Amino acid sequence: MVTLIVGSQWGDEGKGKIVDLLSQEMDYVARYQGGANAGHTIVLGDKQYILHLIPSGILSPNTKCVIGNGVVLDPVALINEIKMLAEHNISVDGRLFISHKAHLIMPYHKLIDQASENFKGSLPIGTTGRGIGPAYIDKSKRCGIRIVDLLDRDSLTNKIKMNLEEKNLLLTKVYGNQPLKPDDIISEYLEFDKILDPYIKDTTFLLNDAIAERKNLLLEGAQGALLDLDHGTYPFVTSSNPTSGGACTGLGIPPTAINRIIGVVKAYCTRVGNGPFPTEQDNEIGQNLRDIGKEYGATTGRPRRCGWLDLVALKYSVMVNGIKEIALTKLDVLDEFDVVKVCYEYRINGEKIKGFPSDIPTLDAVEPVYKALPGWKTHLNGIKDRDYLPVETQNYFDVIEKFIDAKIKYVSLSPDRNDTLIC
Repeated sequence: MVTLIVGSQWGDEGKGKIVDLLSQEMDYVARYQGGANAGHTIVLGDKQYILHLIPSGILSPNTKCVIGNGVVLDPVALINEIKMLAEHNISVDGRLFISHKAHLIMPYHKLIDQASENFKGSLPIGTTGRGIGPAYIDKSKRCGIRIVDLLDRDSLTNKIKMNLEEKNLLLTKVYGNQPLKPDDIISEYLEFDKILDPYIKDTTFLLNDAIAERKNLLLEGAQGALLDLDHGTYPFVTSSNPTSGGACTGLGIPPTAINRIIGVVKAYCTRVGNGPFPTEQDNEIGQNLRDIGKEYGATTGRPRRCGWLDLVALKYSVMVNGIKEIALTKLDVLDEFDVVKVCYEYRINGEKIKGFPSDIPTLDAVEPVYKALPGWKTHLNGIKDRDYLPVETQNYFDVIEKFIDAKIKYVSLSPDRNDTLIC
């Protein structure tokens, strides 16, 4: 059985908890795109783990974890993550596998990322500054450096020196930075190779062999579908494909192998950085959502923009990803609200807009139309049966399911792994 987990909004949906929950039944959990710009938070008892690169399944002792070829890998971030887990007595030895075809984030990628954002002035994209975009640019330009390149010192040296001829010109002449020295980078990355070498593997064959052996696989993405490079709110998107199609190219498995697609949906909406956000509440409601939900980036610490659940955007995401089941997260944040709203329609000048607009000016101009639902005004912690939920909560679920034509399968009632209702 191959199950795919997709973030169905603008990221930060709580994928980490759902992956962690499901990984207990999985043989493999595989990450298929993004980089250390992800921040998956898992709470186990009184301990909190924030993972940026290693799949959330690493907390399940019998689960093997894969970082696929579609990921751009920051060796510094990865090594720090391995050390953090070791401090909590969690070993990755024999359980972590990294694709030899994954591209590496280099020091110049981070510098260019940060300098480019500053260069944009008042119109930045809102990147994390982790070098993700520039690394994917080099991948597309066919001048990227892959993990396999670490195995050949001469080849690595030539590639880094050739890349730095261009990157140093950009850093010094355009952005006013100091040039980087190739020998320093070469030495640093050869040391990284010594640490990471035990984990490097041809993960394409590893995963396809596991599928042939009928193992249980869970595929995990970063960010969300509305940040997809092709299907998101371009240009305010990430540099890869978090949508379900990205799982196949990012891991080297066929679409026919995927049996189940689960969309992770936050009970309200959040967004980090710039870009359109029709249901944003830049008011007391938004602040309450932020404060109760602790809506600050796990990677950057930036406050997230908050708003009501957008069913129009969600229905689009369900369509693009082929989602049939929903994992609804952070429902507990709404426990104290007298009224809970959902957006079911966009209008411009009073006229209904069909679908989810692809151009930014139109999406910026839409007026969201809301359905106001009575809140349940009680804590739902510990409930294990949907029938025992308050009628107001069940009504909220019914509205969502009917609009998007997908079933709510999992409901997160608190940050704790075990406080999850399975419908």
